[in-house]
Amino acid sequence: LGCWPLFEPSALRCIVNMTKKRRSGGRNKPAGARGHVKRVRCEDSGVLVPKDKAVKRFLVRNIVDASAVRDMQDSSTIDGYALPKIYRKVFYCISAAIHKKVVRVRSVKDRRIREPPKRNFGPPQPREGAPGAGGPGAPGAGAGAGAPRRTG
Repeated sequence: LGCWPLFEPSALRCIVNMTKKRRSGGRNKPAGARGHVKRVRCEDSGVLVPKDKAVKRFLVRNIVDASAVRDMQDSSTIDGYALPKIYRKVFYCISAAIHKKVVRVRSVKDRRIREPPKRNFGPPQPREGAPGAGGPGAPGAGAGAGAPRRTG
């Protein structure tokens, strides 16, 4: 590594410059800006992660699951009562976020893109050339769909 012999005291002053993948070490701070940051627990694995390195997501969920929401609204005596929600900020370590598909591994070129991906709101739009209802490729329209079943 350029430090020979290793048993001499001058070898202690030898600094091996290894390559760095990221200037900030994967943390949300400018290089050399901050020392230590409070650590948070990963939601999935329980490991302690620096708060500026953790993948942060804000979860908004209904207290009641979707199947019971209509029953609750029908049985409610107050018209237009909005069911309360659970608001929670969750933190993931990088390996758990990749495993749970919260974030994805990106190519070297795409890593520089910092804007979030576009979110699609509303009902999904039908693709051009996609088979419509009852057309070829619809469920139950395969070969032998109208033929009687043979038993025996």
